[in-house]
Amino acid sequence: MTPTKLLIGQIAVVCAIVIIGVWTATQWCAQMLTYQTPLGAPWFLFAGWPIYKPWKLFEWWFHFDAYAPEVFDKAGTLAGASGFLGCAAAIAGSLLRARQRGSVTTYGSSRWATTHEVETAGLLRPAGVFLGRLNDRYLRHDGPEHVMAFAPTRSGKGVGLVVPTLLSWTGSAIIHDIKGENWQLTSGWRSKFSYCLLFNPTDPRSARYNPLLEVRKGPDEIRDVQNIADILVDPEGALERRNHWEKTSHSLLVGAILHVLYAEEEKTLARVATFLSDPQRSFAATLQRMTTTNHLGTGHNPQVHPVVASAARELLNKSENERSGVLSTAMSFLGLYRDPTVATATSSCDWRIADLVDGERPLSLYLVVPPSDISRTKPLVRLILNQIGRRLTERLEGDPKKSRKHQLLMMLDEFPALGRLDFFETALAFMAGYGIRSYLIAQSLNQVSKAYGENNAILDNCHVRIAFSSNDERTAKRISDALGTATELRSMRNYAGHRLAPWLSHVMVSRQETARPLLTPGEVMQLPPSDELVLVSGLPPIRAKKLRYYQDQNFTDRVLPAPVLRDGPYADCPASRPDGWTGQVCS
Repeated sequence: MTPTKLLIGQIAVVCAIVIIGVWTATQWCAQMLTYQTPLGAPWFLFAGWPIYKPWKLFEWWFHFDAYAPEVFDKAGTLAGASGFLGCAAAIAGSLLRARQRGSVTTYGSSRWATTHEVETAGLLRPAGVFLGRLNDRYLRHDGPEHVMAFAPTRSGKGVGLVVPTLLSWTGSAIIHDIKGENWQLTSGWRSKFSYCLLFNPTDPRSARYNPLLEVRKGPDEIRDVQNIADILVDPEGALERRNHWEKTSHSLLVGAILHVLYAEEEKTLARVATFLSDPQRSFAATLQRMTTTNHLGTGHNPQVHPVVASAARELLNKSENERSGVLSTAMSFLGLYRDPTVATATSSCDWRIADLVDGERPLSLYLVVPPSDISRTKPLVRLILNQIGRRLTERLEGDPKKSRKHQLLMMLDEFPALGRLDFFETALAFMAGYGIRSYLIAQSLNQVSKAYGENNAILDNCHVRIAFSSNDERTAKRISDALGTATELRSMRNYAGHRLAPWLSHVMVSRQETARPLLTPGEVMQLPPSDELVLVSGLPPIRAKKLRYYQDQNFTDRVLPAPVLRDGPYADCPASRPDGWTGQVCS
């Protein structure tokens, strides 16, 4: 029904209510006065009952009020009540018309979510990661789905999203903490119930992690070593396809790592670098040594590892110049581990990947790298995250025989700075089934596109998206499109008449349905500093307020001094686990 028809119907209903009310009062008054002759002749008879004209009440009231004041007072009250009832009907009709005007969906039906819808979606429960505030209540997500936030620098993503979440999450967590701020603010509270480890390969006091000791001896060793080599030959995460030198150096690194694990006392990436560039022998002699070492056999029945022998023989069959080029390429990928501080940080394991989900207590791992060393140490951080992601998605969480003790949260602030992690992009689609949640934060869509390409699946696999006021037009346009389009009714008035007339003879009002984005890109870029947008799949968008942990006593009470780092063995670490390689040396 159109608004015009509703208006006509509204007027008709109001008039009918008033007429019926007055007519009823007239008939009641006539009955009380026993239909006396002075009342005049009835309008007509209905089933023997005299029916008077509705307005007769007012004539009788004027002439006979002095003779029956109580009757006319009650009749007047009855007639007046019909007027109030008509007003109520008019208000109800206006509300109905306004509601219909607001529910027009010709061009789209986008709108903001109501508090009831947000509560029904479970976003106001007292558990989960923090998204913001809504009507002075915490907005949280406790589902297994991933969260993605677009927040420019200095917009409050740390104080509003990262810190509140880390000060409430009681499971294991991996925190990409470039400046170390989150360690200072949250590690004190988290150390009360979890192992708190700071991994900073540029700090001698750092917790140590040796990627090679996560290689599982046996049927899985080849794929584990190949995964390590994949990251080593793509330190920036920018390769779409490898050239000849990178492919050949990848094969060399796989063979060299396996040889070091089986034959060398020091089983580290630093040792792989020194083994390949040993000044005491030529590269050809090094390759020859790889083909003659007893990796798998016994003293009476020596046996070379077939993958090691194959990698070495492949290079021995090449010319010296080509071998030199392959070695130079491989050594360029291992240059980071020649740094003594980095070599120390990767010399052994103070924690193992299994400790994240199956340890006696949860484990909080802070990946802290000074901004000055981000580019240099990126390959190592990428290697750690890649190993964790691949290892923890090898068995389903639902296996009752292998249930995990702790949920894992990957809080990756500025995650595009890590470069493209192919496995991570793919794994987002199924990580949730393994008890792993990701909380990804980027400054803009351009950052994500630069690292993962235009047609990436990062946003597609994030069930919850948070957007602050954007400084980037492309991000603002993407957010505006995601909010959707609403349909509005716009009124147009046309006035007709003589310009000198005291009034206009014609006023015509027409209403037209038009499409309008819920927020235009410009409005997204002009969001107040206190506002944010939360988009949850299957729910209308939410316009919420930002959190500020320092304005909330629930969080400030949990900000405790960070654990003191000292030289020597790391203090707060889980019990060591066997690795299968320590102590094995072959000749």
